[in-house]
Amino acid sequence: MQMTDIRNPNERKKLIGAGILGILAIGLLWWTFVGFGSSTKVPTSMSDPKQLAAQRTALGKTQPQPVVELQGDLLDQLRPVNFEYSIPYAQEPRRNIFAYYQPPPPAVQESVTPTPTPTPTPPVLLANMTPVNVYARTGDFKLEISGDKFTPQLQVLIDNNEVPTRYVSPQQLSATVAATIIANPGARQIMLRSSDGTLYSNSATLTVAAPPVPNYSYVGIFGTRRYIDTTAIVQDRASKEMLNIQRGDILGGRFRVTSISEKELILIDSSLKIKHTLAFTNQGERGNPLQRPTPRSEGEDDEL
Repeated sequence: MQMTDIRNPNERKKLIGAGILGILAIGLLWWTFVGFGSSTKVPTSMSDPKQLAAQRTALGKTQPQPVVELQGDLLDQLRPVNFEYSIPYAQEPRRNIFAYYQPPPPAVQESVTPTPTPTPTPPVLLANMTPVNVYARTGDFKLEISGDKFTPQLQVLIDNNEVPTRYVSPQQLSATVAATIIANPGARQIMLRSSDGTLYSNSATLTVAAPPVPNYSYVGIFGTRRYIDTTAIVQDRASKEMLNIQRGDILGGRFRVTSISEKELILIDSSLKIKHTLAFTNQGERGNPLQRPTPRSEGEDDEL
């Protein structure tokens, strides 16, 4: 180790500084632990409560703090307390394995009924028409309409289809209804309207009824090969009566016989001029079969 050279001025200054610092450190330690001229003695025992109270009074404490007296071993008094507790038993809730989520029902919205708008009164009045009832499958006919405020611009509409119209007067119109319009039974809506739609009337109903049909069955025939003076056998479906008829005869006071053949019997409604066809069948209503005779050749007896 290199020795300090005291002959060097710098080294001497360092040694003097170190000595001064050592003296200051010794004085500070003495003042901390012993003091300089103080008569107060620090009690050596901190466990005597009387000495602690006297010391606080001497130090100028106006309100002495309560002192907790510790007896016995301090470690025993500072030992943590072990609090034992048990969790109360609770039964596990049961689960329904069949339960599933059900969405809440949708909110019911109250329906608000709008106030009906009154229908405006048509500017044209359709009061009456003739006829109001016709039979289906009949021919063309004239429809006479009466009312008020009629003009030549008005057209008669049947189911929203225009038909030929003739202006008669402000209270009278006439229209031609084709047979195709009443070919099937049902109701037809009649109204008046101008081509531009500014004039229109209220609507009326034309009833098209099904025509009466002959209540007979064509079950037999006998006669010559050329069907001269041929006689047909028909059965009344209501009374089960068998009737022999020829051309020109009238059945039920309404249906005239116009044609007889091995396939069909043709009748004409003498009132409505409607054609009806009865197909030939050799089985009557009671189930008695009728044999169809075979017409003989020319030169043989005409009657069978």
